[in-house]
Amino acid sequence: MSDSSGAWQPLSGLTVIDFSMLLPGPLCTLIFADLGADIIKVEPPGGDYARGMGSNLFHGANRNKRSLELDLKSPAAAQVIARLARHGDVALEGFRPGVAERLGIGAESLQAANPRLVYCSISGFGQTGPMKHHPGHDLAYLAMAGSLSQSGHWREPSRRSSTPVADMAGGSYAAIAILAALRETDDSGTAPVIDISLYESMLYMNAIRIGFEQEKPTRDHLYPTNDLFRTVDDEQIALTIVEEKFWRNFVAAVADDHPHFASEQYATEAGRREQGDRLMAELDALFLEQPASYWIELFERGDVPATLCITPRQGLQTEHSRARSIHVETAEGPALPFPAIVQGLSPRQEQQPPPALGQHNNAILAELGFQ
Repeated sequence: MSDSSGAWQPLSGLTVIDFSMLLPGPLCTLIFADLGADIIKVEPPGGDYARGMGSNLFHGANRNKRSLELDLKSPAAAQVIARLARHGDVALEGFRPGVAERLGIGAESLQAANPRLVYCSISGFGQTGPMKHHPGHDLAYLAMAGSLSQSGHWREPSRRSSTPVADMAGGSYAAIAILAALRETDDSGTAPVIDISLYESMLYMNAIRIGFEQEKPTRDHLYPTNDLFRTVDDEQIALTIVEEKFWRNFVAAVADDHPHFASEQYATEAGRREQGDRLMAELDALFLEQPASYWIELFERGDVPATLCITPRQGLQTEHSRARSIHVETAEGPALPFPAIVQGLSPRQEQQPPPALGQHNNAILAELGFQ
């Protein structure tokens, strides 16, 4: 489905009532907004906590949404909540278990008003179990799920990413689960209730990449040729050699000045792992001989997977990004809609900035029948 602008909008006509704050829930509904859904962001007096954070979090996760400021603790909110439930197709909350029920926005009460309302809860540890009320944030979920038990670099201890992986995984999985639940609702006529745990989202990811057999740190999942290396001009190159063919391409690319990389000790993956520390020291010395531009050009000619480490803004300015038109320039800066191109169409191109707190109160209340 496309709109008048030619954007891919398969969720046009869907209404999502979003009671969540910070990142996991707002990321989920941002995806829905980019794909055409109408997102009513219900905010308490003072607004989403992310509004006061000194980062891009609120701006990045709340484009193309409408804000309804509503004090859920006020008795007068009950009527508005009931009408929101009847108005929506999906409701989402991100409180600790029990809080939504105390605020009158639990699954039972909302689905009593609208049995076809898909309901999704996103929490740190899920709606059941002894840790369901335990506080936490992204780093805690990474730690408890085992994500920090293994390093991402050959020579360095485990470190967190600048990207909040658990929050973003949980928000993404919630979007997938909601879409599946909408399909189920179409078939059965009754909407399910979804319980998404950020902790379990990370366990799911780790099960795929690391598994559950490693009881202590290992380098079995790492490659000495798949790491970061500093160049003479103090840039960083991400060399990402995993497959054997790319190692051969690398050896050929540097053969004139560095024939020792073709030695027998590095001829197999097993040998490169066994001599991993030595190999990385030689790669360190190699990259310090030339500026980053030299290596990028050399490796591009030789079909060696390597890229320059750059900022997100620079990432939008690459020739490849411009060719694919993946972002939109707005008065508030660049915006990147959901990264899918379908039948040549991209998701929403006309971007609305994050709403001011309560910006759409009058319009939304009028839609709900309040005059």
